[in-house]
Amino acid sequence: MTLRYLYIILFGIYISFQLKADNHSLELKPVINLSLAKTMADACETDQLKNGYNPVNIAIVDAGGDLILFRRQNNAFLLSIDIAQKKAKSSAGIPYPTRKIEEIVYGKKDGKPGRAPGLAHSKDIVAFAGGLPIKTKNGHLLGAIGISGATADQDEKCAAAGIKAVEDILDN
Repeated sequence: MTLRYLYIILFGIYISFQLKADNHSLELKPVINLSLAKTMADACETDQLKNGYNPVNIAIVDAGGDLILFRRQNNAFLLSIDIAQKKAKSSAGIPYPTRKIEEIVYGKKDGKPGRAPGLAHSKDIVAFAGGLPIKTKNGHLLGAIGISGATADQDEKCAAAGIKAVEDILDN
């Protein structure tokens, strides 16, 4: 009976080595967490107060577009809630700044059409500035931040301030 158990154990060990050899193991990757998102949102709010532009809505999502943090400043436009979240999701789903997505959809200001004008018809893509991907120094996508409520340029500046506040962590 004990010989049978020994064979079962040895077979289990053999199978586990085979699975590892076949590259079936899970790879670990960095992820964004609530603490990091709060630091980014705080930096965003500080930038907004320092520069005096309109109150903003701040949305931070993970790489899959799932909401990690949402913050609405007092008197920020209500309709900007959805826009901030969609800017973040757009920048996570197409891992480029939403300003770049605008160029892809509508073209540059040189009069040439965009490369993918059909993206303008997607209900969840926002193609104007204010959304930025959050990436590690090695280029791994952690998520994205979307800001709405001020001008598009100010929204993007606020998002950049949020990312800048955690860039030392992103370098690790």
